Amino acid sequence: MKQLISWNVNGIRACVGKGFYDYFQNQGADFFCLQETKIQPEQIELDLPGYHQYFNYAKTKKGYSGTAIFCKEKPLSVTYDIGVEEHDQEGRVITAEMEEFYLVTVYTPNSKRELERLDDRMNFEDAFRAYLHELNQKKPVIVCGDLNVAHQEIDLANPKSNRRNAGFTDEERNKMTLLLESGFTDSFRFLYPDKTEAYSWWSYFGKARERNVGWRIDYFLVSDDFKTRIVDAEIHMDVQGSDHCPVVLYIS
Repeated sequence: MKQLISWNVNGIRACVGKGFYDYFQNQGADFFCLQETKIQPEQIELDLPGYHQYFNYAKTKKGYSGTAIFCKEKPLSVTYDIGVEEHDQEGRVITAEMEEFYLVTVYTPNSKRELERLDDRMNFEDAFRAYLHELNQKKPVIVCGDLNVAHQEIDLANPKSNRRNAGFTDEERNKMTLLLESGFTDSFRFLYPDKTEAYSWWSYFGKARERNVGWRIDYFLVSDDFKTRIVDAEIHMDVQGSDHCPVVLYIS
């Protein structure tokens, strides 16, 4: 059995000061994916013995976005971004090709307040879905990361009051539906279709985390023909260090 972990760390340097190494070492995952690392190449050297480390950095804005994959087994190949110039400036995607599957980590753009970036987000969704579809023709795909959308009402604490807010617009939810319908399975909902109050992100305001007023916006999706390999999925809600918590997938 293999363990895969995905975590939006909201700045890896800050997270290292808040217990990142303890969690990382205690888990000993086969694959560990990060989003929103917020670093440039020279800004941190992580001490992770036994792991191959791969980073993608924002090209235009320093200290913004960024992703990483750490794995025990050396991938057959590692690629960065999705080959679409307008979407390849912020270090949002890394793909590690393994023997049996592709592992893709993604930090999907946030639509922002007043939905000022919704059009960009929609374009990214279409380009990213096409990219995954292409990979899926070759071998199964595991996609993980901060997808910045609560797909269904069960995936956030206050669906009615958030209806037109970034992360819960009809447009974003429909893109998530399209992605799933194009051949992917949400591993957590596959196992726990009715589980409530299972969230992976909380606002820093109003003691939201203390009260568990959260959103499930971090996912592990797998190719439909790979879903029989899902053993379990977890959300480690008690892990601090970021406004997100780690999500976990176990596969056979």
